[in-house]
Amino acid sequence: MAERLTREPDIRAIAFDYAIEPSLLLDPHADAIIDANPAACTLLGYDRMTLREIKISALHAGQLPALIVFTQAVLAKGSYWTRTLTPRHATGQPLQLEYAGALLPQGERTLIVLTMSNLEERRRRHVDADADDYMHDGLKAWQRVERVFQDIERENQLILRAAGEGIYGVNAEGKATFVNPAAERMLGWTAEELVGREIHAIMHHSHADGSHYPDHDCPIYAAFRDGAIHNVDNEVFWRKDGTPVWVEYTSTPIRDRHMVVGAVIVFRDVSQRREADEKLHAALTEVDRLRERLELENAYLQEEIRIETNPRGIIGQSAAIQKTLRQVKLVAPTTAAVLITGESGTGKELIARAIHEASGRRDRPLIRVNCAAIPRELFESEFFGHVRGAFTGAVRDRIGRFELANGGTLFLDEVGEIPLELQGKLLRVLQEGNFERVGEERTREVDVRVIAATNRNLKQEVARGRFREDLYFRLNVFPVESVPLRDRREDIPLLAQHFLLSEKLKSDLRLSEGDARRLSRYDWPGNVRELQNVIERAVILAQNGRLRIDLPDAAGPQTASGIGRSKTDARPAVMTSSELRDHERSNILAALQATSGKVFGPGGAAELLDIKPTTLASRMKALGIEATRERAG
Repeated sequence: MAERLTREPDIRAIAFDYAIEPSLLLDPHADAIIDANPAACTLLGYDRMTLREIKISALHAGQLPALIVFTQAVLAKGSYWTRTLTPRHATGQPLQLEYAGALLPQGERTLIVLTMSNLEERRRRHVDADADDYMHDGLKAWQRVERVFQDIERENQLILRAAGEGIYGVNAEGKATFVNPAAERMLGWTAEELVGREIHAIMHHSHADGSHYPDHDCPIYAAFRDGAIHNVDNEVFWRKDGTPVWVEYTSTPIRDRHMVVGAVIVFRDVSQRREADEKLHAALTEVDRLRERLELENAYLQEEIRIETNPRGIIGQSAAIQKTLRQVKLVAPTTAAVLITGESGTGKELIARAIHEASGRRDRPLIRVNCAAIPRELFESEFFGHVRGAFTGAVRDRIGRFELANGGTLFLDEVGEIPLELQGKLLRVLQEGNFERVGEERTREVDVRVIAATNRNLKQEVARGRFREDLYFRLNVFPVESVPLRDRREDIPLLAQHFLLSEKLKSDLRLSEGDARRLSRYDWPGNVRELQNVIERAVILAQNGRLRIDLPDAAGPQTASGIGRSKTDARPAVMTSSELRDHERSNILAALQATSGKVFGPGGAAELLDIKPTTLASRMKALGIEATRERAG
């Protein structure tokens, strides 16, 4: 065509050559400049022949994506304009131009006529014209601002329509100037409904909780007040139907002649991501809760392993043991509360474990609480847990034993030691299945089976006002008696041999018939616990492969203690004060001997004598008894 225009200077060639606006004739498919008019040569700084040899992409080095968008827009629509392309002058300087492209069909070829306008020159003309306008009429400034937003919308029309993010513009009055299709889809408003209206009052008027969002706090408006870019990632826009959509957005100020005249807002819907984050946070919180519970369970079980001294099964063939095993078999499948009574050291915890392991709760832990070892002021925290700051020293949340036993079994050993003021709270959780941690108002629900044990006569404790009657009836649904060792003497050799072979002793010594007879004749006031201690001591004292059983003489104070414990209707003899003192001293010495000198705590002499530890200490002082010396002897 260029050759035809050269050979046949018709009116179109003359118009092209003498046009005031710089123009290029392009073949977009060949990436070629077919021709250039003199005005274009002057603007670009190349002669005509040089321009015909330059590729379009070479003239716009580094701008290929924008060049493709522009040419595709012209091909698709027939005409299009842009200011995003900056060709290089022959001297290497970028030119700020406005391109207007139009299709020129030529048979099978499709060419583009490109008209270029020098923006720098246009701005200089506008400066002069606008200076006069500002002096005479403030309306010109408003028109110029409108023109700025119209230029943004026209220049980026393809991008605005193709973008997946919502995009809209606001002027300095907070009124919408344009809205792209993605924003319309996300918000439910059409561009016609938003343009020209104060957009904050329409879709950004409230926080997510429904509280009022003043426009002077709005980061979108702040962008054209302070001229800074504002990024927000945790707010809501309100749809036309009144539902919120969680968004993250960027509000970028728009300047004209160094003045901020509005802002362009780009936002995206992050509702699904936020929902996923909330679910993840909830899952992590649950994982932390379960991890804490697992750690506590593990720590508890490790503690149980350390303090466990009894065998993990009920040993014996006596009628009394067989009766106990039948009771275990009957009650284990139920959820009924069980009260195990019996003297100290008879294996009440073993019975509790047997019930738990034969129940449907065997996959959850059996949590043991020694009520006699908990300080009075810590009972509630031990049972129900506490939150951080509930009292001095509560530096973190703590799970109580009831919550730890949820789904399993809670074994309350020495339940008669629970303070009277806490018994009401214990009764409530047994009746209603819920409780509150210390320092927390939230009510928590638990599913716990309770097995209690005591060496006290709780009926007498109720009569004395030291134990709640309603709690006693709640615990005593199914009573089980743990019989003393002296009432099942035929089991003593079996138990002794079991202790010899236990993991703790790992002894290859065996019990002789004489040893078995001697053990069976003894009354065992300390029951199975005392038998275990005697066997352990016998292994330590063993000589030449024979056990050395160390027991008090049958006529000694220990036998007297055993006789004193047996049921009899005989009328006691009257003793003098001196005899009574000697009898009390002998009784205390027997208790200390049975407990290896232990005075306080579970299995101690105070527990064996059924008196308070402080009372026992006082009597020992008065009688001149020292626990250490007696233990050594």
